[in-house]
Amino acid sequence: MNKSLTRSIGFWLLLVLSLASAGVGGWLIAGQVGTMTSTLLDGTATGIEVYVGQSLVVVGAALLGAGVIGVLIAVGLSAVQALLPSPAPAVVGPIDGTNESAEADDADPIDSEIPATAADDELVGDAEQDQNGSSGSTATATKISVR
Repeated sequence: MNKSLTRSIGFWLLLVLSLASAGVGGWLIAGQVGTMTSTLLDGTATGIEVYVGQSLVVVGAALLGAGVIGVLIAVGLSAVQALLPSPAPAVVGPIDGTNESAEADDADPIDSEIPATAADDELVGDAEQDQNGSSGSTATATKISVR
C-alpha cells in the first residue's frame, strides 16, 4: 500500500458517514423514546405516537447499529494499517550541480550502436523495392540511421 490510510477518501467517507448514521440513529431513538415515555405517563398518548414511535425507534436502532459497525470497521482498518510494514524509502545520493548527461548527448547514439556495413546497404535497396509506397520506414525495418 503506497497510499496512507489517512489520505484515502474512502476511509474518511466511511468514518464520516458512520458517525452521521450513528448520530441520526441515536437522535431518533432518544427523541421517540422520550416522546413515548412522557405521553404514556401523562395518559395523553395516541396510537400514532405509540405505534409510529415504535417503528421510528426500530429505524433509529438500525441506523445506530450500522454507524457503530462502520466506526468499528474504520478502527479495524487503522489497526491493520498500523500493523503492516511500510516500504523503506529509496536512498538517493546527494545531487551535485554538474550535468553529466550533456557529455552523453554530444555523441550520436544510433551511429555508435549499429555500424553501417555493405550488407545493410543491400538490405536497404531490397527494402525500398519491397515497400513501394508503404508507410513503413526503411530505417526502422533494417535498423540503420537515416540522415
